[in-house]
Amino acid sequence: MQFQQGNGLICCLSCSSAVKVHKKTIENSLTETIGSTFRPHFTDLKTLLLKCLQDETSNRVRVAALKAVGSFLECIGDGDEVVKFREFIPSILNVSRQCLAIGEEDVAVIAFEIFDELIESRTPLLGDSVKSIVQFSLEVCSNQNLEPSTRHQALQIISWLAKYKSNSLKKHKLVNPILQVMCPLLAQSTSGDEDDDLSPDRAAAEVIDTIAVNIPKHILPPVFEFASVSSQNSNPKFREASVTALGVISEGCSHLMKDKLEPALHIVLVALRDQEQMVRGAASFALGQFAEHLQPEITAYYGSVLPCILNALEDASDEVKEKSYYALAAFCENMGEEIHPFLDPLMNKLLASLQSSSRNLQETCMSAIGSVAAAAEQAFMPYAERVLELMKTFMVLTSDEDLRSRARATELVGIVAMSVGRTRMEPILSPYVEAAISGFGLEFSELREYTHGFFSNVAEILDDGFIKYLPHVVPLAFASCNLDDGSAVDIEDSDDDNMGGIGDVSSDDEAHDEPRVRNISIRTGVLDEKAAATQALGLFALHTKGSYSQYLEESLRIMVKHSGYFHEDVRLQAVIALQHILTAAQAIFQSHAQEGSDKIREILDTVMNIYIKTMTGDDDKEVVAHACTSTADIIKECGYVAVEKYVPQIVDATLVLLRKEAPCQQIGSDSEIDDDEAEHDEVLMDAVSDLLPAFAKAMGSHYAPIFSKLFEPLMKFAKASHPPQDRTMVVACLAEVAQNMGAPIASYVDRIMPLVLEELLSSEATNRRNAAFCVGELCKNGGEPTLKYYGDILRTIYPLFGESEPDDAVSDNAAGAIARMIMVHPESIPLNQVLPVFLKVLPLKEDHEESVAVYGCVCTLVLSSNPQVLALVPDLVRLFAEVAVSPSETAEVKAQIGRAFSHLITLYGQQIQPILSNLSPQHANALSALSTAS
Repeated sequence: MQFQQGNGLICCLSCSSAVKVHKKTIENSLTETIGSTFRPHFTDLKTLLLKCLQDETSNRVRVAALKAVGSFLECIGDGDEVVKFREFIPSILNVSRQCLAIGEEDVAVIAFEIFDELIESRTPLLGDSVKSIVQFSLEVCSNQNLEPSTRHQALQIISWLAKYKSNSLKKHKLVNPILQVMCPLLAQSTSGDEDDDLSPDRAAAEVIDTIAVNIPKHILPPVFEFASVSSQNSNPKFREASVTALGVISEGCSHLMKDKLEPALHIVLVALRDQEQMVRGAASFALGQFAEHLQPEITAYYGSVLPCILNALEDASDEVKEKSYYALAAFCENMGEEIHPFLDPLMNKLLASLQSSSRNLQETCMSAIGSVAAAAEQAFMPYAERVLELMKTFMVLTSDEDLRSRARATELVGIVAMSVGRTRMEPILSPYVEAAISGFGLEFSELREYTHGFFSNVAEILDDGFIKYLPHVVPLAFASCNLDDGSAVDIEDSDDDNMGGIGDVSSDDEAHDEPRVRNISIRTGVLDEKAAATQALGLFALHTKGSYSQYLEESLRIMVKHSGYFHEDVRLQAVIALQHILTAAQAIFQSHAQEGSDKIREILDTVMNIYIKTMTGDDDKEVVAHACTSTADIIKECGYVAVEKYVPQIVDATLVLLRKEAPCQQIGSDSEIDDDEAEHDEVLMDAVSDLLPAFAKAMGSHYAPIFSKLFEPLMKFAKASHPPQDRTMVVACLAEVAQNMGAPIASYVDRIMPLVLEELLSSEATNRRNAAFCVGELCKNGGEPTLKYYGDILRTIYPLFGESEPDDAVSDNAAGAIARMIMVHPESIPLNQVLPVFLKVLPLKEDHEESVAVYGCVCTLVLSSNPQVLALVPDLVRLFAEVAVSPSETAEVKAQIGRAFSHLITLYGQQIQPILSNLSPQHANALSALSTAS
């Protein structure tokens, strides 16, 4: 092949883009042929393309070269030679700028389609050129004279860079320049005839959200500064932008925002009272985002937040009302008894609105009532009857426009049932179940989805009482699970008018979607229905156990199929349900002798193989997290013998996850990965860390060889550069391993103890609590290597016993640590100094799992007539009396207290009487009863 006819070849290449290629989905045979044909001549062709891009004499040649570069990139995919396209970027940018200057936007946007291809490549292609690409994209998206679709493509490139090249943005310090453009774009008005999906304010919000999720440390300060300043702006669009910005970063920056929650909340609550509707609407949205993502800290502000929401529910604007219902639902979802004082005003407004509003507002109102009911639990009882009566009218609606309301009503009845319980609901449940079942004949996917959720709730409250409903509801769940996948996914053909390839992809082309679902149209209603039905089957099996036998085989078949489903929501529910299926199988076959044991082993084998495959192969973090949690549960419940054959594979999978090498942990093709900075999912790693103590509990000291493989990868998460939640995850894991593995932990004391001592000084209560627990377990099981740390431990842990420690659970665990230290090496503890401080924080107030260690230590000292503890008899009697009346302590603990108190009476006789006379009659009688019983 000869290359003398340069311009002709370039035109040929650019024309090859006339075949539309659906990237990541459908490979076109023509482009494969072109790629393989040109690859041997890559060097010559690259030189020619670059020369033509820089041709100053012909705009036509430059444009043809630009199109050819795009087509060629599609042809050669991710080959190593693609890296050499870096040097094309300056010329591509130059041609695009020239095209924009003369109004040829359709040609200029080819640059964005090329950058799209480069960003997605697994090969690190951009290098230092990322700065030029960002600068060009910012210029374009800021230019209000350009078409909305052109600006939108520029914004999409920045969003994709944040998602797939976040480390490059950090390395080149590009986050601030991006935000300096994105934040003001939030305040840019949309013209009336402009497509909302292309509006700059919405696209800018998506960019900021993506940056917050992928680079949270770098986004909060500039966004918070923008919000603070803009909240005072006389232009309502800027006031709207200020709260919108805070709302969209609350998910990605949740840990960091909790430190600025009070000032951020102040901005939002002030905006909720703004005279402009658009500002109030944005504020109610932001408040809902805060309530959803800044838990549990935001719940502490219920006193100021709930009155503001109540006021917003009276807003003249239906949009503000709707968003306020959303905020109320999200806020109440995580409340407990704090909601009780607000129940009357809340329910009065919600019930009034439910009977007088439009269908749309009624639906969001029902969602809010559901959250209030879930938070109030039994305190919702006075409102339950009225709510349930109103729901009857909604659950018989049959018009198409009313079916969404019927779905919400069905969901709400299930939530109310969960709140008031089996005794109250079982006698009145049948008509609601009948109405729910009849809804399946209306052919509305969302109604079926919510109805499966309703049946799940009913199964949970009725337990074995749900057995009578199984023949009616299980076939409905089977039908939803077995819906044809073709009705959920449509692969789009490219027989439309837009056949111009990469050079002519329209602005709303699905090239902007996630790579996994590019050119796939997903009807989410069907997927949600499948997920809900899958969840329902698992809960039916869990709560009816032995009575589920006739449905077990088909349910297992569905779970196996759905564990490999293309959408993560369905896979997640299948992974969770598999554990419930196994629980039911154990109940069904446990009395079937050898045949039953074989069947249980067969199902266990299916479940474990799916979990192991999921851990190492699934690309969704939440799905993998649940596979890890379920595996840990099975190890603990079934024991080592049952899972022995799977241990090597589980250990290998755990190592892959600890090293962050699993598919679900691959965040893109960014090459400059900083191990200490790389983001990971807290929920995922907490689940992975559950596997280590599960092994320890099942294997005891025999776990030592396996733990030696896992220890170093685990400890990487304890580096000072990692966030506090990582470090406490490691400490909690090590504490449980020490507790269950026993003596072999001694080999690790010198590596672990410095970390734990440092964590005792953490500003985070959870970190101090876990560190105190870990200290105790290390001292209890670590043997001689721990003795040299006793002095440091006593000095470091002492503040946790004082009034400066605000968290009762921390003090409880500190007491547990001291108790364990005394029990194993009393001679190494200055009891005369330690015991008065120790007894002062007792009785335990929150963490009663420490009761056995703490009260066992005190009683052992008393029963051995230790002189140091006998000097504190008044404190001991007071403590014993508090334990005697406590509803939180077990009969075993109280019996031990009774024996110790009887020993004191034996030693001191009538000398105890004045101390007893200072107790209340309730305390004195309870203590006397324990003494008599012992």
